[in-house]
Amino acid sequence: MPSIILMSDPEVARVPVRDCGEPLVDLRELPFVVVDPRQADAAGAFAHLREGVAWRLARAARLLPDGLRLLVTEGYRPLALQIEYFEAYAAELRLANPDWPEEYLREQTSRSLSPPEIGPHVAGAAVDLTLCTATGEELDMGTAVDASPEESDDACYTDAPHISEAARGNRRILSAALTTAGLVNYPTEWWHWSYGDRYWALMTGAPGALYGPAEFGGP
Repeated sequence: MPSIILMSDPEVARVPVRDCGEPLVDLRELPFVVVDPRQADAAGAFAHLREGVAWRLARAARLLPDGLRLLVTEGYRPLALQIEYFEAYAAELRLANPDWPEEYLREQTSRSLSPPEIGPHVAGAAVDLTLCTATGEELDMGTAVDASPEESDDACYTDAPHISEAARGNRRILSAALTTAGLVNYPTEWWHWSYGDRYWALMTGAPGALYGPAEFGGP
């Protein structure tokens, strides 16, 4: 697989943020997008994204072959939850690899979870999603959404070579629609796509991020 810039890379942190002030909008109102409740919170924050990201997601959904839908598992994530997730995964890796230096531990943690201060989900700029049929049946993508490198033997990487042809084809369908709509993928997670965040800016050559940390105000 080609070299991957991780979220922990200093290049990502150096990208300036000029928040454009777009609101968070509810993805459950989009056509051809199914919001799965597996990571739902009481306030429904998980089902929201910045308006510009949601608009592009709706465009991607219309680009899919007939009979397919985008199945969203999580959009916006509060900062406190990002911190909790990041620290829990770091602790898991530390326990399994007690000799790892802290900087290397942070780097390896960022394969699956962004450092909280970078967090595309915290900005309402990232979405975790997969493909499903019109009746809600999930397609084979090679791993479950949110599978870690350890539990998937690195099959969570978007370009992982050791997945089935069916899964590889489904990943191509997902990628084609989202890329055409302007989103970028985090290559360690086939399901993670974003627009307007620092990682997107670095990958596309934009002068800065459009979205910084967002606050969810509830329904």
